[in-house]
Amino acid sequence: MSEQEAQQQFSIQKIFIKDVSFESPNSPAVFTEGEWKPEVNVQINTEVKTINEGLHEVTLSVTVTAKQLEKTAFLVEVKQSGIFQLVGFEQEQMGGMLGAYCPETLFPYAREAISDLVTKGGFPQMLLSPVNFNALYMQHQQQAQQEAAKATETAH
Repeated sequence: MSEQEAQQQFSIQKIFIKDVSFESPNSPAVFTEGEWKPEVNVQINTEVKTINEGLHEVTLSVTVTAKQLEKTAFLVEVKQSGIFQLVGFEQEQMGGMLGAYCPETLFPYAREAISDLVTKGGFPQMLLSPVNFNALYMQHQQQAQQEAAKATETAH
């Protein structure tokens, strides 16, 4: 183990729900309109804020929209946040920790909150599939590099 790795510290200070919303605009009609075969759309976003040196708030936003026969059955949004302490990481490592590892830590909490809200809303249980946050982070990094390269080409 290198000296730098020995200096690295990662800890979870707090995990909490920052915002939650559940809407079922077409109930109770949606419960009586045929077999439940919704079209489900899931959107995931991550936001990172630095609180102070070494302390970061990461917010994972998960929005699930279910449509039944072209009508919105429900829309649920959960903003699951965490305060993470990261000390001794290089900038490149910090990006991966904050952009992939921390959201991956928060996802099970958001997934549980969404499942609870959907069930309490009168709908069948909604279990979100696991998400590969490393792949999402790498995809986001590639898009940012491509946009930067295009901006550089346009400037010349």
